[in-house]
Amino acid sequence: MPNIPITQIQIGDRLGSDVQTVLGSVLLQQGRVLSDRDMEILQAFLIPSADIEREGLEDVNADAAAEETSATTEVKLTYLQQEFLQMEKLLKRIQSMITSGQKLPVLDLRNGLNALIEHMDDYNVLTFIPPPAAGAVDVLIRNSVLCAMTSYQLAKWNKFPEKDWLPIAMAGLLHDIGNVKVDPSIFNKSTRLTSEEFQEMRQHSVYGFKLLEGIASLNQGVWLTALQHHERIDGSGYPMKVKGEKIHPYAKIVAIADVYHAMTSNRNYRKAESPYLVLEELHAGSFGKLDPFYVQTFIERTTQFHNGVFIKLNDGRIGEIVFTDRNHPTRPMISVNGEIVNLGLNRQYYICEVFSTK
Repeated sequence: MPNIPITQIQIGDRLGSDVQTVLGSVLLQQGRVLSDRDMEILQAFLIPSADIEREGLEDVNADAAAEETSATTEVKLTYLQQEFLQMEKLLKRIQSMITSGQKLPVLDLRNGLNALIEHMDDYNVLTFIPPPAAGAVDVLIRNSVLCAMTSYQLAKWNKFPEKDWLPIAMAGLLHDIGNVKVDPSIFNKSTRLTSEEFQEMRQHSVYGFKLLEGIASLNQGVWLTALQHHERIDGSGYPMKVKGEKIHPYAKIVAIADVYHAMTSNRNYRKAESPYLVLEELHAGSFGKLDPFYVQTFIERTTQFHNGVFIKLNDGRIGEIVFTDRNHPTRPMISVNGEIVNLGLNRQYYICEVFSTK
């Protein structure tokens, strides 16, 4: 069956295979006869082509269609994604420099962050898709760059003075820098860590503080974030078990970004969780652990979507957000094929994926 560009697909065509989103989820199933609404969904998700069964559709057209498909499926990165990749490369190079005993090039880091931040208007925490890397993805470096971006947003949303926005992004970027001093085999281990390995991994916060302490060109909050991003306001965190106001505000902000991105990313020992479920877990776990005011702001701002945003439910259905109750922002009303599903009342369903239509 020919694979043809979306521009050549017609209403009434039958899908010869599943249509998947960029994240690999099934959008429309094989055998579906396409309607007006289906065509809108394909266009909204920027699907470039699909396998089509149509009476009279000649295979001779397949070659031309394939050429057009090849052109339309070429990966085109946004400016934000391009700077994201540059930041990952820079951070990886800097980690190698530190490992070999060289000094932290703060100016390079600041310039790289400024280049990334220039495009932050295009960043949405829930829908941003990190670009594919040239080689294997270093999940810890990727997490650090994502934390820098989200921490910057959180600083703005929580009305920190503008002079703090870049330092907080820097704190997010460098919060895990102490990992360079931890045995790599610990992070790559697919089985449960021993108690000794677990304690060594926890030492990364102390290692990070020692690496950054005394660098005059870095805000002191950046040093303390490396030390305190695993501290909790009830004193249950580590390494010092400090409480409440003894935790630096930068560290409180970065802790939220760190938890969110760790839980929504694939790791050796577990799969990524739904962003909306993670937001609910953050809300439930914020009292006594994370700063509840910062968490509430994070949830409210990340779920501020306009009506018409496409989502996928955990049962595989595709729908649109039609109403969000600000008292329950992670449980909006969803329109699925004309039926309204109230996630606040139907707790067995939840949003597992959000699609940007930009």
